[in-house]
Amino acid sequence: MAKLIDLSHTIEDGMITYKGLPAPLICDFLSREASKEHYASGTTFHIGKMEMVGNTGTYIDSPFHRYANGKDLSQLPLESVTELEGVLFRTDQPQIEAEFFENADVRGKAVLIHTGWDRHWRTDQYFEGHPFLTADAANWLNDAGATLVGIDSYNIDDVSTGERPVHTILLGAEIPIVEHLRRLETIPDGPFKFCAAPVKVESFGTFPVRAYAVVE
Repeated sequence: MAKLIDLSHTIEDGMITYKGLPAPLICDFLSREASKEHYASGTTFHIGKMEMVGNTGTYIDSPFHRYANGKDLSQLPLESVTELEGVLFRTDQPQIEAEFFENADVRGKAVLIHTGWDRHWRTDQYFEGHPFLTADAANWLNDAGATLVGIDSYNIDDVSTGERPVHTILLGAEIPIVEHLRRLETIPDGPFKFCAAPVKVESFGTFPVRAYAVVE
């Protein structure tokens, strides 16, 4: 039987995913107690309410995140975010160059990069000195035909400047990006499939996903 491996962070009230962006607010819209007056005796429901930015938890970036005319979440083909053959790269390098992927076959695949940075999740260290890809690495992945690129780091780009070359290159080529993955070390060597479908929202570029790997 296939084994499913959850690669997503749990979204919690008040948590910070990206420094400078607000934490999610999770609360009741209709509590079970309040719902009693609307339904028959013994029947209650809960309706939750959440206020958050798209960049919360483990999330996917669509081209619209970077480009005004790029595909938004509602326009992402399911074939670009689900049932993708995956390939996993493991590294402890802080700066990931094109040479790291040399000779790898990534065409049509979800490229996942395991840096181990998720061990710092919910700590101050998570926001400082994270591993990232270079522009040359992004160009290599684009030229090599990657379908999706994911990383277990704070950002796929270096954030020390206002430039975001990896987002610019990959999203410009309609290659979705998944950031803040976790537990990539639990994916065994060998073939696997990757899924990270967001909700279908129009005019929205980024949203949390339930990312997971399927291992036979």
